[in-house]
Amino acid sequence: MSVHLVNPSDNSFGTAVITPRWLFVLAAATPRSAGDPILVDESLEQIVPESILPGDIVGISVHTGNALRGYEVGRIARERGAWVVYGGIHATLFPEEALERGRAHAVVKGDGDLAWGKVVTDCLAGNPSSIYEGGRIEGSQFLAARWDLMPRDKYMWASVQTIRGCPKHCSFCSVWRTDGQQPRQRRYQSVIDEIVHLRQIGFRFIALADDNFYPVTLTDLRLARQQNNLAKLEELTAIRTERFQLMEELAKLPKDMVFFTQITMEAGEDGEYLDAMRKANIKGALVGVEAVTPEGLKAVYKDFNYSGEALAKQLQTFKQHGVHVLGSFIFGLPTDKPATFDATVEMALKAGVTFAQFVMMTPFPGTVDFTRWEKEQAKSPTLVGDVPITRYWLIPTEVRPKMFTPHPSMSSDEIRERTQKVWDRFYNWTAIWQRSACTPTLRARIAFMFLSKLYRQMYAGTGISTDSARRKKSKSWARWTARQCKKLFHAKPLPDLKSPAWEFSFPAPLHQPAFLRNARPDETGPFVVLPEN
Repeated sequence: MSVHLVNPSDNSFGTAVITPRWLFVLAAATPRSAGDPILVDESLEQIVPESILPGDIVGISVHTGNALRGYEVGRIARERGAWVVYGGIHATLFPEEALERGRAHAVVKGDGDLAWGKVVTDCLAGNPSSIYEGGRIEGSQFLAARWDLMPRDKYMWASVQTIRGCPKHCSFCSVWRTDGQQPRQRRYQSVIDEIVHLRQIGFRFIALADDNFYPVTLTDLRLARQQNNLAKLEELTAIRTERFQLMEELAKLPKDMVFFTQITMEAGEDGEYLDAMRKANIKGALVGVEAVTPEGLKAVYKDFNYSGEALAKQLQTFKQHGVHVLGSFIFGLPTDKPATFDATVEMALKAGVTFAQFVMMTPFPGTVDFTRWEKEQAKSPTLVGDVPITRYWLIPTEVRPKMFTPHPSMSSDEIRERTQKVWDRFYNWTAIWQRSACTPTLRARIAFMFLSKLYRQMYAGTGISTDSARRKKSKSWARWTARQCKKLFHAKPLPDLKSPAWEFSFPAPLHQPAFLRNARPDETGPFVVLPEN
C-alpha cells in the first residue's frame, strides 16, 4: 500500500517556479505507519496511472482552475482500486461535486494539516467518512513541510507559509471567506527553522506563501484606538509585533537569501514595515492593484486603494524602500473602457512596477462576485454544451470561454485581445532590459530577463490565447525557458548552517517597533508617531 499526493495540472513544463507547498505539508501530515508518500506534481510531469495499485490512497488537492483535471485523476485512481480523497479550496466549496464527478471516497473541507492523518488512518482501516471537517486550525498547529521528499532540481523557489487568512473583503477574492478574516499566525521560530533547513539543502529563493503578509495596517490600529477598543488594539499589536520579530530573524540569515511575498497596497503607507522587509531580504511582493480608476476599485470593494497619480506615487514608495512590486491588475470590470488598457500599462510602467500580471475578470466560487453572478444566471441560464456557464471549470479547456460575465460595452474577444497586447507591451525585450537594471550583477540581470519571459509565456501565452497552436508554442517556449532559468537559481547547499537555539518559553519580543516605542494616544483618538531621538 502506498499514499500518493497529486497536484493536478493540464500544463506540464518539466520545471516549476515555486513549489506547491500543500504537497509537502500533507506529506508531513501522513502517518508514519503509511510510509513516505509518493508526490506527483503534474506541473512537472503528469501522473503514470500504472503507478497506482489497488488499496493505495490517492490525495488530490483542487482549486477551481485545475478541478477538471483533478476529477480525471480521481476517476483514474478509483478505477484502479485506490481510495480517493479530495481537499483544497474548491473541494471545500463543492464537496458533493468532488464525490460525484471525482468519484471520491472522502473530501476534506478546510485545513488538512490535522485532518489528513485521520483520513489516511480511516482508509487503512477500510472505513473512511465522506466528509472531514478540517476547519481553520491555529497558527501554532501549522505543519512544516517534508522538504526531504522534494526533487530539488525541479523547482527554482521553495515556499514557506507564515500566516493564513486576510482581514480584507475584496469582491473577487475567496480567501477571507474560506481562510477567514482573522489572521492565524505561525510562530516565527518554526518559520525560521524551516527556512534554515531549505537553505541547508540549497534553496536561497523562497516565497512566503501567505494570504496577506501585512495583516495589520496603521489604519487598523488607529481605528481600534479611536473606538477605544483596547482588546482589539492589544490583539492587533501582538500580531504586528510578531511580524517584526519574524523579519528581524530573517535579517540574520545568509545575505544571499531572497524572499518574496504578497501584501496589500496599504503597506505603502507604512515606511517602517517596508524598511523591515528590506532588511529581512524580502525583495519583492505581489500587490493587488486591481484597477487604476476610482470606479474600478469601487466595483471590486477595494476603494481603500489609491488611483491615478496617487497610485503611481504609492507604488513608487515600495521601490524607494527597497521592495519590488509584482502588480496584479484585473481587466473586464464593468467600468472598464478601451482606454483603460493603455492607461493601466502606462501606469504600471510609470510607477516602476518590476513585474506585473494582467488577468481577465473571473468570478471565482466563494466570492461576492460569483454569488452575484450565479443569482443573475439563475434567471436566464447560459449553457456551453450541457454545462451551465456558472460551472465553467467543468467545461473542457479547449472550448472553455476566456471570460464568463458579459461586459456592458466590450465583447469577450475584445477584452482578451486587448489584455494580450498589454502583456506584450509590458514584457517586450526593451522594457524587460530596462527593468532588469534593478539587479546587482550581470548574472542576476540575465536571470531577471529569463524569468520575465517565462512568467509571460506561462501565464499569458498558455492562459489567454484561444488558438491551440499558439498555446502549444507558448508551452514549448516555457519549457525551454524554465530549463534555462532553473540553472540560474541553483545555490550551493549550506549543510552547516545552524538554526537559532530557541527558548521553549519564548523570549520577550526581540524588537519593539517604532509605533510602540514612540506612539502615544492623542486626545482625538489616532496614534501620533513622534520622531526618533
